[in-house]
Amino acid sequence: MYEALLTDEMKPWRDLLLVHQFAVDEIRTKLTILDEEFRTIHDYNPIEHIRYRVKKPKSIKEKLVRIGLEPTIENAKSNIFDIAGIRIICAFTADIYNVLELLSRQSDFKIVDIKDYIKYPKENGYKSLHVHVEYPVYLSSGVVPTRVEIQFRTIAMDFWASIEHKIYYKYREKAPRVIQAELKECAELITSLDDRMYMLKQVINEFEEQNPKLHSDSSFYREETNYFKEAIPSSQGLSLKVED
Repeated sequence: MYEALLTDEMKPWRDLLLVHQFAVDEIRTKLTILDEEFRTIHDYNPIEHIRYRVKKPKSIKEKLVRIGLEPTIENAKSNIFDIAGIRIICAFTADIYNVLELLSRQSDFKIVDIKDYIKYPKENGYKSLHVHVEYPVYLSSGVVPTRVEIQFRTIAMDFWASIEHKIYYKYREKAPRVIQAELKECAELITSLDDRMYMLKQVINEFEEQNPKLHSDSSFYREETNYFKEAIPSSQGLSLKVED
C-alpha cells in the first residue's frame, strides 16, 4: 500500500498514514477480542461486523482545500481527525452504547469527542454515533498519540447511510427535494424498525429466562406462539408468523 509513497517528498505522508494504520490495527484487535469473548462466553455477539479505512494523501489534501487550508502535512496532522476510520455495525442501538462503554473502560483508550447523531439525528435523517478517540501507538522512536474516528451504526442505519451516500454523490450534494423528503421518511421508518426489532429481542430474552429448558429447543416457537401474541400487542402492527 505504501510502496508508492517512497519518494522523499511523500515519505512524511507515508509515515503519517502508517502510524494511523497501526492505530486501526490495534483497535481492531481490541474489538475482535471483545466480540470473541461475547460469542464464546456470553453466547451473544453485539458486533455484527467491522469496516475500516485509512485515507489516502489525495483525499486528505482535498479535504484540507475544502475547509480552506493549505494541503500540507502539518495541516493534516493538526486539522484532519478522521484520517483513520473504523465503522462498527451492531444489531441494536443498545449494543452500540454497550460496546462504547466497554471500550471507554480501557486505560489506553482516550475519548476526545462524541457526536451523537442517534439521539440527535441530522436534518436529513442521518443517524450514527461518531466517537473520536486518541490511541497511543508505540514505535521504536517513542509513543505517538493518534486520532481515530469510530462510527457506530445499527444494520438498518448503515443500510440507509449507504443509499444516501450514493445519492449524495450522484447529485453532487444537490438532490431534488422530493428525493430528500423520501430519504427523510425512510430514515424515520428505519428508526421505527430498529425500535421494534429491539422490542422483539427483549420479548425473546424474557421468554427464554422464564423457560430455560426450552432455550435450545426450536420447538418452543411452535408450542408457545400465544406467548408472543400476548407479549406484543397487535395494535403495534407487529405479527409473528410461526412455520411448522
